[in-house]
Amino acid sequence: MSSQEYSVPVTTTSDGITTITLNRPHRRNAVDPATASKIYAEIRIFEDDPSQKICILNGADGNFCAGFDLHSLASGNYGDGQPSAGLPAYQTDQPDQPGPMGPSRLIVKKPIIAAVSGYAVAGGLELSLVADLRIVEEDAVFGVFCRRFGVPLIDGGTVRLQAIIGLGRALDMILTGRPVGAQEALSMGLANRVVAKGTALAEAEKLARQLLVFPAECMNKDRTSCYHAAYNASSWEEAMKFEFEEGVKVISEESIKGAARFSAGQGRHGVFQGDGKL
Repeated sequence: MSSQEYSVPVTTTSDGITTITLNRPHRRNAVDPATASKIYAEIRIFEDDPSQKICILNGADGNFCAGFDLHSLASGNYGDGQPSAGLPAYQTDQPDQPGPMGPSRLIVKKPIIAAVSGYAVAGGLELSLVADLRIVEEDAVFGVFCRRFGVPLIDGGTVRLQAIIGLGRALDMILTGRPVGAQEALSMGLANRVVAKGTALAEAEKLARQLLVFPAECMNKDRTSCYHAAYNASSWEEAMKFEFEEGVKVISEESIKGAARFSAGQGRHGVFQGDGKL
C-alpha cells in the first residue's frame, strides 16, 4: 500500500472468503488509476489462491463507488508523478488485462459478491457488474451518472448491463443517466437482495458462507457455463456442447460423492451436510 489515499484493504478468512474494500471516502470511493491497479492485483491474487473461494467487494464509509475519479482525469495525475492528457494506455485486445476501473475486463474464475451501499454509479456501477451477485442496501443508488459529464462506459457497462437486465432496461439507464434505487434495481434484476442500511457487508458474508457449503468445482463449472453462454457462445448448439463438456468433468468426483450423500439421506429438506438450512 503506497499511501492511505490509494488504500484498498484486503482481508482473508481461513474458510476461504476474501474481502476487498475500496477506501477513498473523500471521493466517495471513486477510483483513480493507482487504486484501479490495486483492485486488479488483489482480484488476481484471489483468483490464484486455492484457499480462497469467494470474494466480497465493498466500499468504505457508506458508499460502494462513485466511478472513475474525474479529478484525476481532469488533472492528468495518475499517481505516477507523470502528468499526461486523457487516460493511460490500455490493452483492449487482451481481456485479462486491467481496465480504467481495474478488473472490469475480467470474467473472474470464482464467485464475487458486491456489497453495495450508497452510490454505485458510473464506473462504480460497472465495477458492481463484475460481481455475480449484488447485495444492495435499501437506500443505495445505481446510475450512469457519467452521462452528464460526457464520460463513456468503457469498463463493460454496455456489455454486462444488458446481459443482466435486458437491452431495453439497460438503454433506459444508459441514455438517461437517471438514478435507480434499490427496489427498482431488485425488480429489474440488477440487485439480487435488498437489505437494511448498514448491513450489506454482513449479509454478503452470510451469503458467502452459504455458498462455501456447496461443492466448489461443480458450482464453478455451472457458473463458467453461464458466462460462456451469455458472452462467448456462437450458437445454441455450441453453448450446450460447452455446458456438457464442462459439467461432466466433475461427475467422477463431486457428483458421485453427492449422489452417495443423497442415498444416505443427507442434503434433503433444505439441509446440507448438517450445516443448517440454506
